Amino acid sequence: QVQLVESGGGLVRAGDSLRLSCAASGRTFSTYGMGWFRQAPGKEREFVAGVRRSGSTYYGDSVKGRFTIFRDNAKNTVYLQMNSLKPEDTAIYYCAAREAPMIPTAPGGYDFWGQGTQVTVSS
Repeated sequence: QVQLVESGGGLVRAGDSLRLSCAASGRTFSTYGMGWFRQAPGKEREFVAGVRRSGSTYYGDSVKGRFTIFRDNAKNTVYLQMNSLKPEDTAIYYCAAREAPMIPTAPGGYDFWGQGTQVTVSS
């Protein structure tokens, strides 16, 4: 069992940066594939970024070049650095973990979820 706790959300202006953190419990964090998803009101949950246990990263098309995902296995934490934020990035951001190396883009491919953190970008 893994517990995930997100932090770092908030209200920012367009063009600003924000860093989200996801702290995971458990001693096997380094073996998990980790992902970030987001969900805006009235929309489906959307894949944002993922990082394999090897460190390989994957991004959704809407955030490529602006967002960076990275992990610190010594701290059991995965981060999402978000630059050049846009109003359309406004959503609840969720951290997710899976007990397998691949990084699926569908939410159903993940075993554990955090409670989410709100990110609001004003224009």
